Amino acid sequence: MKLADLETGEKAVIVKVSGHGGFRKRIIEMGFVRGKVVECLQNAPLLDPVKYRIMSYEVSLRRSEAANIEVIGTGELFQSSETDTFNGTIEEDILRRVALNQRKRINVALVGNPNCGKTSLFNKASGGHEHEGNYSGVTVDAKEGQFEFDGYTINLVDLPGTYSLSAYSPEELYVRHHLVNEQPDVVINVVDGSNLERNLFLTTQLIDMNVRMVVALNMYDELEKSGDALDYRQLGKLLGAPIIPTVGRKGWGLDKLFHVVTKVYEGTDFFSKDGRLKKNTLDELHEYYHASEVEHGFIEELGEQNLRGGEMTRHIHINHGQVLEKAIAGIRQSILVNEQIRAVYSTRFLAIKMLEHDKEAEAVLSKMPNAVDIFSIRDKADDMVRKELKEDPEAAIANAKYGFISGALAETFTKRKIEKKTKTTTIDSVVLNKYLGYPIFLLFMFIMFECTFVLGEYPKHWIESGVNFLSELVRAGMTEGPLKDLLLEGIISGVGGVIVFL
Repeated sequence: MKLADLETGEKAVIVKVSGHGGFRKRIIEMGFVRGKVVECLQNAPLLDPVKYRIMSYEVSLRRSEAANIEVIGTGELFQSSETDTFNGTIEEDILRRVALNQRKRINVALVGNPNCGKTSLFNKASGGHEHEGNYSGVTVDAKEGQFEFDGYTINLVDLPGTYSLSAYSPEELYVRHHLVNEQPDVVINVVDGSNLERNLFLTTQLIDMNVRMVVALNMYDELEKSGDALDYRQLGKLLGAPIIPTVGRKGWGLDKLFHVVTKVYEGTDFFSKDGRLKKNTLDELHEYYHASEVEHGFIEELGEQNLRGGEMTRHIHINHGQVLEKAIAGIRQSILVNEQIRAVYSTRFLAIKMLEHDKEAEAVLSKMPNAVDIFSIRDKADDMVRKELKEDPEAAIANAKYGFISGALAETFTKRKIEKKTKTTTIDSVVLNKYLGYPIFLLFMFIMFECTFVLGEYPKHWIESGVNFLSELVRAGMTEGPLKDLLLEGIISGVGGVIVFL
């Protein structure tokens, strides 16, 4: 349940805090830390605000803010097996135990381009049997699966394949709404290792959204077979998210992937299991951090001690260049005035989308009290970008993102100098030759028609004979009537004609 659902006088224990970087940091700094008991003191007659007691002091929150804090309340406690020891008094340690069990549920979303191997990875991880195929739009809606891993229950959602988070296609809108409305604990960005530059564009937009992210470098076996080399650990540092090589269809690397997912999930609270702030993070709370393992290594390489310490990887911002960053900063400042929106959206993401004239972002911000100012500042920023860069903001932002990707890959990706000639390229060099291509095409067309109308005459004759034999059998064995007409003229003649055609 959510903290906003508590009745006056009811106690609960905090399970986790959702929301985006700045908002989440502020809520945690106020003392709303997992494992802490919070009591609802008073619900305002007009709904907002709500007064709570936590850590022996009183604090008021908007109901929209409290809706981002997941808790376990006394009402849910009675449904738990922990109440076997219940003696008539709600003990806080019992609440904490139930809250700890509840926290062991991690909501994970799979996000990636079409055909990047998301559904294969989902099936291997969750044991599901969703449809897979090598063409765009295989996953047309979200698929859900659940499995146990390292003491956690992973709720895995396979979202539709999408190339970006713009508001142009149903898939893009679906993914974007899920990330905003459902706020998954961790996002696994599935990237096709054989097509990095195109796939990483979506990654840059997820960075803009300020989500807790782990990158699954899928189809890693194909990357290795190609002879290309990628320093994925260094690329992970540049992206501000751990990168784990995987081969989804074989299930290779999935244990490591979900091991890191649990570390990111636990590490981003900045607090230890007893609720104390971790060492050396107090001065770093002004930035949003992801927790990753030292050098993005794995348990067998580092040992448990290093994993418990971990290395904090700073959440980055994609630098779009001086002109665009100035425009984005101006729009973002006007959005930041609206405190309630910060719990749901990354204000930087909204600012970028406003500069791109994104219809969804415009619809959200048109409801804000200072909507006129936001749109006015956006229009001025738009004019400045067009004047300075000689192109529209949407194209300029896309170019800047691809520039960042190119720079990151220039540091980490080494392409094989001598292109390995594959069977496909060998065949293409012949059948797509500008001189041989046309006669080869005509030859194949001739073979197809010969097979259809010459060789096809034999099975066609057999089928017609079979249909005629069956018709004569029914005609001789049945009395006249509508049923006989249905069988002869409808079913046998109709189906027989279709079979002959095929």
